[in-house]
Amino acid sequence: MSDVDRLLIDIAAVDANLRDCQSAPPVLRAALADADETLAARFREGAPASELVPLRAQVVDQIITRLWHICLEEYAEEACLAAVGGYGRGELHPASDIDVMILIPESVPDQFNEAVSAFVTSLWDIGLEVGHSVRSIEDCKRQAADDITIATNLMESRPLAGNEKLFQAMQTATSPFQLWPGPAFFEAKWQEQQQRHERYHDTSYNLEPNIKESPGGLRDIHMVGWVAKRHFNAKTLHDLVHRGFLEEAEYDALMQGQYFLWDVRFALHLLAGRREDRLLFEYQTELAKQFGYQDADHTLGVEQFMQRYYRVIMQLNRLNELLLQLYQEAILYADIDERPELINKRFQIKRGFLEVTHRRVFTRYPFAMLELFLLIEQRPEIKGVRAATIRLLRQARNQIDDAFRADIRCRSLFMEILRQPQGLTHALRRMHHYGILSRYIPAFAQITGRMQYDLYHVYTVDTHTLMVVRNLRRLAIPKHQHEFPLLSRIYAQLPKPELLYLAGLFHDIAKGRGGDHSELGAEDTYAFCLQHGLSRYDCRLVAWLVRKHLLMSMTAQRRDISDPAVIDDFAQEMGDQTHLNYLYLLTVADIRATNPSLWNSWRGALLLELYRRTQRALRRGLGQPIEEETLVAQAQATARELLRTHGLHHMTVRSIWRHFTPEYFLRYSPQEVVWHTRAIHAAGDAAHEPLILVDEQGGRGGIEIFIYTRDQDNIFALAVAAIDRLNLDIQDARIITTANGYTVDSFLVLGENVTAEAIKQTLSEALKSTTGALTENTRPLPRRLRHFTTATEVDFAEDAKNSRTAMELITGDQPGLLARIGQIFATLNIRLQNAKIATIGERAEDVFFVTDQHNDPLSPAQQQELRAAVFAALNDEADLLRRGDGV
Repeated sequence: MSDVDRLLIDIAAVDANLRDCQSAPPVLRAALADADETLAARFREGAPASELVPLRAQVVDQIITRLWHICLEEYAEEACLAAVGGYGRGELHPASDIDVMILIPESVPDQFNEAVSAFVTSLWDIGLEVGHSVRSIEDCKRQAADDITIATNLMESRPLAGNEKLFQAMQTATSPFQLWPGPAFFEAKWQEQQQRHERYHDTSYNLEPNIKESPGGLRDIHMVGWVAKRHFNAKTLHDLVHRGFLEEAEYDALMQGQYFLWDVRFALHLLAGRREDRLLFEYQTELAKQFGYQDADHTLGVEQFMQRYYRVIMQLNRLNELLLQLYQEAILYADIDERPELINKRFQIKRGFLEVTHRRVFTRYPFAMLELFLLIEQRPEIKGVRAATIRLLRQARNQIDDAFRADIRCRSLFMEILRQPQGLTHALRRMHHYGILSRYIPAFAQITGRMQYDLYHVYTVDTHTLMVVRNLRRLAIPKHQHEFPLLSRIYAQLPKPELLYLAGLFHDIAKGRGGDHSELGAEDTYAFCLQHGLSRYDCRLVAWLVRKHLLMSMTAQRRDISDPAVIDDFAQEMGDQTHLNYLYLLTVADIRATNPSLWNSWRGALLLELYRRTQRALRRGLGQPIEEETLVAQAQATARELLRTHGLHHMTVRSIWRHFTPEYFLRYSPQEVVWHTRAIHAAGDAAHEPLILVDEQGGRGGIEIFIYTRDQDNIFALAVAAIDRLNLDIQDARIITTANGYTVDSFLVLGENVTAEAIKQTLSEALKSTTGALTENTRPLPRRLRHFTTATEVDFAEDAKNSRTAMELITGDQPGLLARIGQIFATLNIRLQNAKIATIGERAEDVFFVTDQHNDPLSPAQQQELRAAVFAALNDEADLLRRGDGV
């Protein structure tokens, strides 16, 4: 070993200590620990993982070969100890598994088996995470034939100690001439990769990506190497350059990407203190600091670090795809001679793949870089793009400059791509994957790989953007119209669907620049549309959609849409049915592309309610809001007619309704009023007991809970605490007090595996509490939430029209949050009239409409007292939860 290596492990000293001691494991354990500590120190001092990973493999080689000879003694040369997997490649990170195979003759004595058992036990004793197998040559041949993973491990194995002739015989028996020849091996490994990618939803851009297994991760680099070694007998990845599969620049990019991922993985193992390949939230911020990223004005250090990570794996994913397609052509299609089908003088189809007719196509006809994607849309029989053409495209993309973007042919081609009746999603994804989209729209380059460090946005901005367009596009495809029938019908009425796609493409284009990304994005959008020949009306419409793309969701989730004034304000913003239609479709597509768990039936029902109420307001005419008295009368008339069909006399109905406020009939649909009224009537003399109704198929897209009981100060707190104990998530709360001292409360909740009877029983027991004591929350804070700190904000606004105060609360999401807020209201004699509940990732953004005990808006002094109580309670609770102490 070299002088540097002696600083890691002094073999002479180790051997001397082994001679002087009775037990080898303590000596070797100490040597390994010293070496690992030295490697970690070097890494922290700036040594790259590309230097340290092989060194750790060398250290482990020295340790386990000595242990092999000590444990097996006279049997050490009869069998062969081999490294397999990553260890076989000579790559070991701080906490990597040590995968070894013990290759044995066909028959061995019992003493040999005992010695092997002692050897494996000793490996664990010295602190190694060991994966081992004991096989004969026949075992290797049989198992490798049945399992491509075993065949791959054997292919990467190397002898460490013992009988090397046995090892060579194993290599011969499992060579491509005996099993898994190149074509079969390639097809099996390609299918294996596709299945692995599917487990990660075919995207690398997850909140907590796996740097080894995700698309673009280290395993994709291994895949390239395995095929090169199996089919082409390549010794190193650089051999692919000599064979024409990689260009030198591509090889450099591949290796630089691998070394970056090695650095991240090395640091991750040290930080976690164990083998960990997931970039979990608890490590991302610290890793960003270690790699030198600092918070800036408009972006966090962790966001900068993760953006670099995502861009690296995007590059690796592109190279992986390029190489696998080249492999496919060289391995599977090598003997197939097929005449190409000429499309035009620039492109042709060969073996189902699109290719250029000659190497200088993109140089002579730069606009062909966009024409390629249009042809793919127009010719659905095309399977993909030939690898050689992809390479030429990537080499030519530097020609996409201002002159290219100003070329009328390029602008026309881009708009034609958006207007095609099929293939838009795949075309845009290919444009992005090949690096064309970010060249044609320079602002798109800034959002490529950009993540937002929160639990709300689970994809990078570029991935989210393309998913928005994909969601919009699905509305036009007949086989998907069953998913959102109404939205598909609205889509069919749009005069120009391409305007919607442009809005989807640009709606987040300005994220990360600072300022209001909606306003900044609208400016970019208007200029782009104007440059591409759209009318000024169309330009204004697309820019308006980008500027207002959050308005509909914010109105639905944060404001009281049962209030006619809110609907009138929103209708004024829309202006006409066309703007409403476009914005409705964009809003749904945006929410669905933000987080898979974010879209639910409740949000769908809420947006639909806002859409329909606004539609009616637009039909009446702007500036002519319907009077509340008229709305109440209409709701009552409809409900009376329905109740009459159920046999309730109008005087019975009147006696029940006489104490209900007009606000009740504004907030509840006639169907809900009928449901409540019939239940109150059926309860009769038992109405002094809490009346609890549960509709598991509620019309508002969740489980509807209705409570009718004598009012008391802490009803809301007791109810939400009980609901929280059932692990149900409250989406909406409506609280109304009747004139005769009853409270009419309803909650819309989401959850699973809870029956209506369980909800009724739990709530009934909670509301009958004589002491009014609030059961303390015992649920721990979920792991992901512990690593986010959301500063608590409490703001007040006057709702003069309804004589109440709106309190907006922003704080970190936590178990029992609503129950604690309810308890504060009860303690301070504050009445809750209504609530809009919104959980956005790790943030709770709730709005409570409150009054004092005399049903008047809160005074400034009361507001200050409430703010102080909320701050004190929530900050103390958050600290306890983050420490894992519970509450």
